[in-house]
Order: sequence, then structure tokens, then C-alpha cells
Amino acid sequence: MPRYKPREPRPTKLGAFETYILERMSAAAPEIIAAPALVRELRARGYDGQLRSLQAFMNAHKSVPKADPVVRFETEPGRQMQCDFVVFRRGTDPLYAFTATLGFSRWRWARFTTDERAETLVACHHALFEALGGVPREILYDNAKTIVVERDAYGDGHHRWHAGLLDLAKRYGFLPRLCQPYRAQTKGKVERFHRYLRGNFYVPLASQLKQSGLMLDAETANVEVSKWLRDVANQRVHPVTGLAPAILLEQRERACLRDMPGYAVPRLPARTVARPCVDPAMSIQHPLTVYQQLLTEVRA
Repeated sequence: MPRYKPREPRPTKLGAFETYILERMSAAAPEIIAAPALVRELRARGYDGQLRSLQAFMNAHKSVPKADPVVRFETEPGRQMQCDFVVFRRGTDPLYAFTATLGFSRWRWARFTTDERAETLVACHHALFEALGGVPREILYDNAKTIVVERDAYGDGHHRWHAGLLDLAKRYGFLPRLCQPYRAQTKGKVERFHRYLRGNFYVPLASQLKQSGLMLDAETANVEVSKWLRDVANQRVHPVTGLAPAILLEQRERACLRDMPGYAVPRLPARTVARPCVDPAMSIQHPLTVYQQLLTEVRA
């Protein structure tokens, strides 16, 4: 009987990039780099295949737990914004981000910081409203100590707010609200943005710098995140609304926001540029342009 040899596997468009993909996934570990973010890097390197081919390859090399389904709560234009801090790195060189998502349009915003102090929270709100060009009627928060001193202090639903937040709310004319304790799903829009920000922005950027022995800092992150929000996050068609957040904001929501009051805006304190991930006894510092050039070269 004739013997049939196993058919040689056909070369794929992704084949030439598999080593690069595995290196990027390894550099991002234990975080998971998002396929849409990685495919942008591959496009710059000449990949012209499909996103789903990349997703299939990545899924074969990782295990992703499925999230529990949540009930969506929709709000009318201009009514609600959800805000929160998200932790990216703790320790001696911490990194956080203050984030915001408009409930109707899903317009997103983020500012990286080195702490979660009350004065940082206030300064981030000033920058947020300035970027948005208006103020929502209410903002939903979690139960952090920089938000609320005592929940239900004056009766059910009547809280003792942190003085800094209360003054901020009075000046801008918005109503602060709290999500239910231990129920992050009540501010699910901003929680979903946290996952998107981590997988599509932070992990790709931090792992690129890590491969060059550098550690991402707040200043570098803020330079890059402003471009990412403008060109990627707020231009991506949202699966629920069917429109990009930037478009829906202009078409439906911006006109429903409150006007900005005349209020002096303090700035966040300046930060040093990205620090090398090396022995702390060594001192290696470069201008921010060096890291911008590095990121451009890595993406090329």
C-alpha cells in the first residue's frame, strides 16, 4: 500500500511574526497584552493579515478567565460620569491613573499619577473638566477615603463627603454619588475602561520600555495616553452605542453638559522622566524626547 507523508503545513501571514508576538506576550506577563494593540505594532512591521488570526494564535498561548455578565445601566446625555483611580504599580515607584467615562457617549479620559491623595484627586478633576469642556450633572465614585468620610452619616443616602470633594462639587455644580459597597459593577463603564486601558495601552507601552531596560513613569505615560485617547480609545466604535465616543459626544452629549465655571485650575506637580529599570545605585536619566524616539523605533 502507498504511504502518504504528512502534508507540510502551509506558511501563514502570521508565521514570520510569531517569535515577535511571543516575546511581546512574555514581556507583558503577568499582564495580558490586548490583540488590537499588538496588531497595530505588527501592521507597522508589515503584517497584512487579519486580527482574528492574531487572536487565535494568542489564545493558544494564554488562558483568559471569562468575566461574569453584568447588567448595563444606561443614562441620558450629560447626566452621569463615572470616575475612579486604578492601580498599575505599587512599591517604591508607584503608578496610578485617575480615569473617567461619560455614561451616555462612553467618552474616556485618563491622567497618570504617582499617588491617590486628595489634592491629586482635585487636580485631576480640574484637568478632566478642562479637557471635556463641560461638567456632567452627577459623578459616580467608589467608597475611597478621599471621596467619603462616612457613608450614610446623616441617614440613608446622606453621606459625609471629604471636604476637598465637597468643595469641588460645589464649585463645578455636580452632584457626587456613591456606588454600592463591594459592588464595583454599579460603575461598570469605568471598570471596563480600566481593563481596556490596561490591556490596550499600559501593558503594550510598559512592556516596550521594559524590553529596553526602562520603567514607565507618569510623565511619559501622560504624553502617550493623550494621543491614545484621541486617536484610539475615543475613535473606536463602541459595541453598545454603535458609534465612536468622540462622535457621540459631539453629536448628542456635549450640548447637555453644564458650562465650566470661572475657576483657577491648579496644575499637578511635575514629574521626572522615565527611569531605567536597573540597580538604584546607578543614575541614568534622559530627556523625554529620548523615550519618545525609542517608542517610535520600537513601533517601526
